[in-house]
Amino acid sequence: MKVILASASERRQELLKRIVDDFEIRVSSFDEDVIPFNGKPHEYVMELALGKANNIAEKCSDGVIIGCDTIVTLDNEVLGKPKSEKDAVEMLEKLSGRSHEVYSGIAVIQKEKGEVLKDYCVTQVEFSEISREEILEYVKSGDPMDKAGAYGIQGKAGVFVQKIEGDYYSVVGLPLNKLYKMLKSIK
Repeated sequence: MKVILASASERRQELLKRIVDDFEIRVSSFDEDVIPFNGKPHEYVMELALGKANNIAEKCSDGVIIGCDTIVTLDNEVLGKPKSEKDAVEMLEKLSGRSHEVYSGIAVIQKEKGEVLKDYCVTQVEFSEISREEILEYVKSGDPMDKAGAYGIQGKAGVFVQKIEGDYYSVVGLPLNKLYKMLKSIK
């Protein structure tokens, strides 16, 4: 069965290799701004994932298409990818010394059967206090600029994480256990 990952994320590609030997990568051109945040992060992130998967599914005649999206929320505010270094600094200052939620949504479309599955994971992440100097140094590295909440747990920002409750891989961007079960259920 042909599997297609609707993501340019190297992190997601690396993780998917753990459960799928051979897959294609097709980058979704879905415009995330067409889905407004409805105050329910789990619904929002699943709709974003479905939008990405549908964008690719429309151009395919067969296969299993996987769409994913990850958001960070703090006090029910979505912290997406930073738009600038200043934005990244502000996000990290908000997260410093606090607990926040990371939601990862997954959509799996089985094109031949017309089957669509959606699910999500939520993980609590607690940061220790981060000094202004540490934040500026991290932002200067460029690492936070393409990541929700302006950090990647698997990279240099891992040192800021004091505690995690939930699925580590979901925070990286692809909840492996959840996706594995979803793929098994459609084969």
